[in-house]
Amino acid sequence: MRRIQFIELHEQSWFPSSLRDFVTDALQFGFNLLKLYAPIAPLLQSVLDSTGSRMAAGQSVVDLGSGGGGPWLDLSRKLHGNPPGLRIWLTDKYPNLGAFQKVRAASENQITFYPDSVEAMNVPRELKGLRTMFTSFHHFAPDEARAILQNAVDAGEAVGIFEIARRAWSTIGLTFAFVLMLFVCTPLIRPFRWSRLLWTYLVPIIPVVLLFDGVVSCLRTYRPHELREMVEKLSPSKYRWEIGEHSKSLGEAPITYLIGYKQAGGSMSDESPRPSEP
Repeated sequence: MRRIQFIELHEQSWFPSSLRDFVTDALQFGFNLLKLYAPIAPLLQSVLDSTGSRMAAGQSVVDLGSGGGGPWLDLSRKLHGNPPGLRIWLTDKYPNLGAFQKVRAASENQITFYPDSVEAMNVPRELKGLRTMFTSFHHFAPDEARAILQNAVDAGEAVGIFEIARRAWSTIGLTFAFVLMLFVCTPLIRPFRWSRLLWTYLVPIIPVVLLFDGVVSCLRTYRPHELREMVEKLSPSKYRWEIGEHSKSLGEAPITYLIGYKQAGGSMSDESPRPSEP
């Protein structure tokens, strides 16, 4: 299945911000309920260990395209010892500040947020640390996606890209089930809003956008071989690149990942895909 570059409705500048927040709130609810990114916690731990971010005081994770908060509330608790020296920053081009504030409170301020708009291709220099993206890298066309990686390399920052969506008919089918679950569970999303029910049940804009954008997300997602081609076109740097699909158990949805971090020595580009765990 060829990759198709098409728009997602909720990421457009003309899309109403209140509805965008409802869409990202719904996605966040679903990700939290199903803990879709929990399987990559050991992989993320190894990245932090490799880069030294976990042990260095004042080091941070900068999450780009965080939407309604990303998976960090669950993932941070799964890291060994929940290291108190690790600060996690949530950012987005259209920051959902209400959702970010909820995550910060629930994490007891280990997770915080950057209140201004952040472009993944031009991250403010004051935001230092491992740059992560969960279910958002596919939003960008190849030239833009490569610019995101190049921006991290130019800043000397490690980067971790993780995508649960895949360009496969099976994943597209699961998208319908995911949206149906969110449709049923909407009254459970907090904070409760009557307007959320209005735009879900009476005028079903939210589920239509979730379904449309969910299918488009699958069609836009990069496969590992495309990510490898992308990093080969980056300006030379002493970076190690690891690319693959992570799946710990039979029947578990594989998560596509791209990890890059600076090496003290070695070749200018040492791409060594990490094999999926059995």
